[in-house]
Amino acid sequence: MAIIVDKVQKRKDIALACKELFFQNGINDLTISQVAKTAGVGKGTIYDYFKNKEDIVFEIVNILMVEHNAKKEQMLSHVKSTRDKVKVFFSFFYTDEDIELRQLYKEFISISLVNPDENMITFQSECSNNYYNWFKTILQEGIEKGELIEHSNRFARGIFTMGEGMFIFSSVTNTIDDVQKEIDGFIDALFDLIEVKK
Repeated sequence: MAIIVDKVQKRKDIALACKELFFQNGINDLTISQVAKTAGVGKGTIYDYFKNKEDIVFEIVNILMVEHNAKKEQMLSHVKSTRDKVKVFFSFFYTDEDIELRQLYKEFISISLVNPDENMITFQSECSNNYYNWFKTILQEGIEKGELIEHSNRFARGIFTMGEGMFIFSSVTNTIDDVQKEIDGFIDALFDLIEVKK
């Protein structure tokens, strides 16, 4: 009797098996031979599941983001004020527990900029839209609770872009010493303007 392989799970298993290789070597110094050896499969099997090593990064980021989102949702459920929810939302860019995902995310951004692949661009666009809509929902809930002035959601795109911009800027320059302090300072200054005065 033939063994039925769950291809989706097998793809995930291979990607996660070689996650540490990416942290040690980065994508540029990684070879498919290393991936195959670490995952305990043949090189041909790697190509049965992935187009290239960039596709493996894509899969790892996807898996880790699903896990990250579940944790973030849990954290947000315990926070009361919209101001603090926004800070939690952007904590990805500086918390120690997200350091591995940030490292992979940097690799993913690099790949997307240098060698854009239609699937990666689609994935990046979907992720960005999902996070942006999630962020807009946080602001809208703050408006509906009477915490924020009515038109606060007009700042949504700018605030959302600021978080990622600070992260990228701090990654490529030496001009931001403390990303958390910069992001929280920006959020506090803005919320001083858009929170309903009591």
